[in-house]
Amino acid sequence: MQPFVKCRGKLAVLYRANIDTDQIIPKQFLKSVARTGYGENLFFEWRYDASGRPDPSFVLNRPEYDKATILVAGNNFGCGSSREHAVWALMQFGFRAVVAPWKEESPGKRIPAFADIFRSNSTRNGLLTIELTTDEVQWLVSQDRKYGPLEATVDLVSQTITVQGTPRETFHFEIPPDDKKMLLQGLDHIDTTLKDLGEIERFERKHNVQMPTADKSPGL
Repeated sequence: MQPFVKCRGKLAVLYRANIDTDQIIPKQFLKSVARTGYGENLFFEWRYDASGRPDPSFVLNRPEYDKATILVAGNNFGCGSSREHAVWALMQFGFRAVVAPWKEESPGKRIPAFADIFRSNSTRNGLLTIELTTDEVQWLVSQDRKYGPLEATVDLVSQTITVQGTPRETFHFEIPPDDKKMLLQGLDHIDTTLKDLGEIERFERKHNVQMPTADKSPGL
C-alpha cells in the first residue's frame, strides 16, 4: 500500500456523529469483487438527489472543496458493518486522512472517534485516522464556517496536524506505535508478518527439534 508520511491539502467538513459504513458506501454498490470504482459512490445518498443529480449543497459537491484530502467528521465515524469498501471509497475519492473527536458521554463512558474495525481497516489500507478532542474538532468546524475551506498539513512522524493561515494552529494526536510503523512504511498485516519470516522459520525449526511430534495428529 502507499506509505503515509505527510499530507497537505484542503479539509472538507462533514460534522455528523455516527456516520456508518452504509452511509459511506451503500450496500447496493458492493456487488463487485474488484477493489476499485467505489469513490464515485462515496456518500451516495447525500451527494445525489432522488433523480441522481449531484446535490449542490452537499460539501463534497461544492467547488471550493474540490480535491479535499482530509475529511473532518463527528464521533463514532465508521460504525455499522465491517465492510472494508468504506475505506476504499474514501481513499479512491481522494482522502488520505479522517479527523474525528472522541466524546465523553458520562463519567467513565467514552464514545470513540472511530469504530474499532473501521480504524483497523483504515490502517491496513493506508488511510490515517486522527482522533482529536471535541474542542479541537469544533475549532476546525468553526474556522471552516467563518473562512471556508482550511488548508492543513498532517505529519505522521511528529503526529501533528497544522492548520495553515491566520490563526495558525497545530494539534497533536496519538496513534499506536505499530499502526504508525505500518503507515509510514506502507505495510499491511501480511507485509508486517513477512518482514519477520526469518524469525518465524527459525522458531519453527527449533520447535520441531525440541518437540518433533507436537504438530502431528494421531495416526499420521
